[in-house]
Amino acid sequence: MRRLKVFRSLVIDSLDATTKGSVKYNIWMGVLTFIMLIGMYCYAIQLDQGLSVTGMNDRVSWGLYISNFTFLVGVAAAAVMLVMPTYVLKDIDFKQAVLIGEGLAVAALIMCLAFVVADMGGPSVLWHMIPGIGVFNFPNSMLTWDVIVLNGYLFLNLSIPFYILFRRYQGKVPNPKVYIPGAILSVLWAVAIHLVTAFLYQGLQARPFWNNALLGPRFLASAFAAGPALIILVLAVIRSFTAFKIETKTINKIAMIVTVAAQINIIMLISELFKEFYAPTHHSESAYYLFFGLEGKTALLPWIWTAISMNVVATVMLTFKPLRENLKVLYFCCGLLFVAIWIEKGFGLIVPGFIPGPYGKIVEYLPTKIEVGVTLGIWAMGAFIFTILAKTAIGIELGKIRYKKKS
Repeated sequence: MRRLKVFRSLVIDSLDATTKGSVKYNIWMGVLTFIMLIGMYCYAIQLDQGLSVTGMNDRVSWGLYISNFTFLVGVAAAAVMLVMPTYVLKDIDFKQAVLIGEGLAVAALIMCLAFVVADMGGPSVLWHMIPGIGVFNFPNSMLTWDVIVLNGYLFLNLSIPFYILFRRYQGKVPNPKVYIPGAILSVLWAVAIHLVTAFLYQGLQARPFWNNALLGPRFLASAFAAGPALIILVLAVIRSFTAFKIETKTINKIAMIVTVAAQINIIMLISELFKEFYAPTHHSESAYYLFFGLEGKTALLPWIWTAISMNVVATVMLTFKPLRENLKVLYFCCGLLFVAIWIEKGFGLIVPGFIPGPYGKIVEYLPTKIEVGVTLGIWAMGAFIFTILAKTAIGIELGKIRYKKKS
């Protein structure tokens, strides 16, 4: 009963903290709410008229929704790059940033699930994914494995920070014997969620563009570049607008992770390009469409070449230590890298896999305004959830939110 009482107090104090703030905070939350309402309106149109209001069709059945899902799985997995040094390797420099990283993982995973719901057409078909009720097809279907690992990782990233913050809210020290086993498990699980997502594509034999042994490792490399890059940008905002000060050496260490992962990602990209274009076969047509266009169809050309240019520029700049340790340059490079990998793992991966079709027909895909509206709404929802989680966690860490025992 006492724990329920403390939990109730925590919920009330958290709501009180997250509904109060500066003018800038209120404007930020108001803007996110407005974008979410736009997303809800667009989603209502999709529910009413079906997926015909999107740019997807019989030839290209995955588009903006699954592109964002794939990218966000990597963002969620990137929390492991803070969890492992903090909880496993005992690096105290990461200690302040790890809860922020885990909060970002929770928000990313919720967005992942929301994009899956949007892509399935509506929530009424989700019962198919429930074990024992729907057609779960376990263990043969890679999609069912994806459902299991994503929900399992979400549970780990909710339970570990909750335990730590719940103890600190009461003024107690968290017991490492309780959360360290879960932290170690989350490290392994983080790798699993992105590998399983890669296997989901690799297992589709009719899509040669995805039948690539490097797909899994490259997923991880790009995730460990884009995810920590986003974490650095978030930490920069937190440093500027809150009293929760993240040390510069912590950001520099995360920047080193971003740099190494981005370099590995570039090397793997070069390897893939060599495989596709040095001795091309008819299976290389998807890559030709992506990078050079086919039969006058060039919808993705500006996207992929912009992404590659941004990727290369950011990686080269981060490679030089004086540039990397200049915070303004670092933030600029992290922004470039984040957008570049979003394009590369989105349009650059999902759409070309369907082009050309089984009979050689080329049907191009571009998202509609409805898809863009739903997508922006889901991203706003993720930012809204993360803001609430971060504000609560920072309040507890700074001692501003504490359990008050009633006499």
